[in-house]
Amino acid sequence: MLKQRIITALILAPLALCGFFLLEGGSFALFIGAVVVLGAWEWARLAGFETQSVRMGYAVVVAVLLFALYVLPGLAPWILVAALIWWIAATWLVLTYPESSEHWSSVLCKLVIGLLILLPAWQGLVLIKLEPMGNWLILSVMVLVWGADIGAYFSGKAFGKRKLAPKVSPGKSWEGLYGGLVACLLITLAVGLYRSWAAAEILFALVGAAVVVLISVVGDLTESMFKRKSGVKDSSNLLPGHGGVLDRIDSLTAAIPVFALLLWAAKDWGVM
Repeated sequence: MLKQRIITALILAPLALCGFFLLEGGSFALFIGAVVVLGAWEWARLAGFETQSVRMGYAVVVAVLLFALYVLPGLAPWILVAALIWWIAATWLVLTYPESSEHWSSVLCKLVIGLLILLPAWQGLVLIKLEPMGNWLILSVMVLVWGADIGAYFSGKAFGKRKLAPKVSPGKSWEGLYGGLVACLLITLAVGLYRSWAAAEILFALVGAAVVVLISVVGDLTESMFKRKSGVKDSSNLLPGHGGVLDRIDSLTAAIPVFALLLWAAKDWGVM
């Protein structure tokens, strides 16, 4: 298993980095779209479909909607706001699982939720890429999510006692969450001091980093909730040793649209 994980990572990491940071415009949107469409194919399984034709059909629907969003950029604010509303609702669903499952157990509901997870993630990345420092901003949100994961792992190992969401993901603890949050706040503070940000900029960045980290945890737990309800361990076996695409991007699907909204807020408030 470890050998498979390493081989897959060595192959995918350069491809992902080139796609994220070297592609521009339509090529970038298409690259991210391909990842999202694969995620849609996996999500259809979590929604209860095992038949390949149905799963492919859902993936095609998502691809068509992505194209519509690309040619209708004016829809972007609505997509991101819808994502924010969804992730706030998802927080409640995760914290009250399994009782909350009665609200989203229907196939139609799960398919719509898939759209609320996947479409805004694509939209957020496309918008972030358009920023003057788009590549650095994309790297920033990734570092926040990765930093939270690493900090949570070590903090949870050392101090974890109180379960965060035992009925969804028994391995996660409140202490791990705190550790991941502290790690990301320290990273953000170090960057702010290094770049000589003003006090207001640092404060906004720290609050924003905390929000992004917390919502990324919700993204991780949300996919775990749907997998647990579906009785599957991984979203697919597309990535040997790593599970599926959704297993690798679950935290980012929540973090990216919120990060994009925070960028807009920073510009509107004159912080950025």
